Amino acid sequence: MFVHSTKIRVRYAETDQMGYMYYGNYAAFYEVGRVEMLRSLGMTYSSMEESGIIMPVAELKCKYIKPARYDEEITVKVIMETIPSVRIHFRYELSNEKEELINVGETTLVFINQKKNKPCLPSEDFLKKVRVHFS
Repeated sequence: MFVHSTKIRVRYAETDQMGYMYYGNYAAFYEVGRVEMLRSLGMTYSSMEESGIIMPVAELKCKYIKPARYDEEITVKVIMETIPSVRIHFRYELSNEKEELINVGETTLVFINQKKNKPCLPSEDFLKKVRVHFS
């Protein structure tokens, strides 16, 4: 299992009139968590795209437990429980500054060969970096 955490502060523009983070912005927090997890492996979305692989989201699940509020620092924990193949699955646990669980979610992304527009396996370099966390 591979776990990585990132902290993000809720900005005013991400909130509604009540000072709660707008529900659609949780998916953006998930994305920041994924990007930072990949970056911790020495990978970036842009380097994957340059190699001809794109990763669209095929599925998104999101459960709201408590609101994220304006100016709170949110911890986004990203969990990869299995080594990816054509699909890569992430779980998310978002906690507020009091370390209270406020949101859980999941996404499934698909590795797509950009030229063929068909699903493909991730690069061997990517798999090598991920496998280290599953020994």
